[in-house]
Amino acid sequence: MKITSIVIVALMMMVQPLYADDNESADTVPKTEKKPNFIKRFIDSFDRQDENYIEPQHYIFTVMAQSTYSYDRYTLRSAEPSVQRVTFVPDGTLKVGPYFGWRWVFGGYTFSLTHSDFSKKKTEMELNLYTSRFGIDAFYRRTGVDYKLHDVSLGEGIDTEPLEGLMFDGVKAGITGVNLYYIFNDRRFSYPAAFAQSTCQKISCGSWLAGISYANNTLEFDYERMQDILGRYLPPEEARIDSALMISSLHYHDIDLTGGYAYNWVFARNWLFCASGQVGVGYKYSSGDASNTVIDPRFTDFSFYNINLNLVGRFAVVFNNTRWYAGISTIVHSNTYRESRFSANNIYGNVSMYLGYNFGLKKRYRKKK
Repeated sequence: MKITSIVIVALMMMVQPLYADDNESADTVPKTEKKPNFIKRFIDSFDRQDENYIEPQHYIFTVMAQSTYSYDRYTLRSAEPSVQRVTFVPDGTLKVGPYFGWRWVFGGYTFSLTHSDFSKKKTEMELNLYTSRFGIDAFYRRTGVDYKLHDVSLGEGIDTEPLEGLMFDGVKAGITGVNLYYIFNDRRFSYPAAFAQSTCQKISCGSWLAGISYANNTLEFDYERMQDILGRYLPPEEARIDSALMISSLHYHDIDLTGGYAYNWVFARNWLFCASGQVGVGYKYSSGDASNTVIDPRFTDFSFYNINLNLVGRFAVVFNNTRWYAGISTIVHSNTYRESRFSANNIYGNVSMYLGYNFGLKKRYRKKK
């Protein structure tokens, strides 16, 4: 097996700050002791959880095995009056890998089980930081050239069934960005319990979320290659691409203000189901190349400003008895770019299954044994 990507996942276990081997809540410090300095109080502020709702991490180390299935879907669509739609869907990729965690740092390798030449051209790196109070998603993705045509619509009455599933190497897409969000009910709601397995949610609870995100998106589309394929499989009078889809490249930046809600449902002892959704109101500014003389000259520069909606969904089912943990989680992103004649939508994400073991019991919990 060949390592095709490195994924560093920093799943922060803020229930054990860095400055001590084991820490009690600031509320438990005897009044006779010297008041902690500002830095210690600041770190403690991330650890003031209501233990009636959240069980802190009991261990210092963890090992885990994980498999991740990644998927992607890109849709280009022209606007009225001649609506055309082309969707590109690559084969999913399956990766497995071992992970090791110490306190709040959790990292490892993923090994791709896909051996095609197409998969070698894919690059995916992601960092996710889950704490009780805030979260960070940083990502870098570059697709390969293994897209297939799917759900093609060239207009009413045109049969596009012959195009379904055809390989199309004329699309390349990429996204680089970061998403920051704040969790309001951090004392009673735990994102790490669902996605970092560093705490356990004991009583069902939810929280509102708010944040900001930035993304740099790129798209290259060989519309001449697409025209050639249409000419081979469709009658000449039907094998036509709308001028609005004749885009050789598109590059846009996206700044979002995000808001949403997350809920942890404890449906049985040591079991948790989490559902979370965030909506981003995005301000996009772009540049591109629509190199076709048929297009209106005002459209040729392909530079404009727009506002669109983006979505992030997270779902997880977790078993965690503090020693052993296992579960399945999925994260789905939907980014939309739209203007008067053209729109693009990219849906991507991954589904992960994992099994892990914690060890190295903290002093605090050894005392209770």
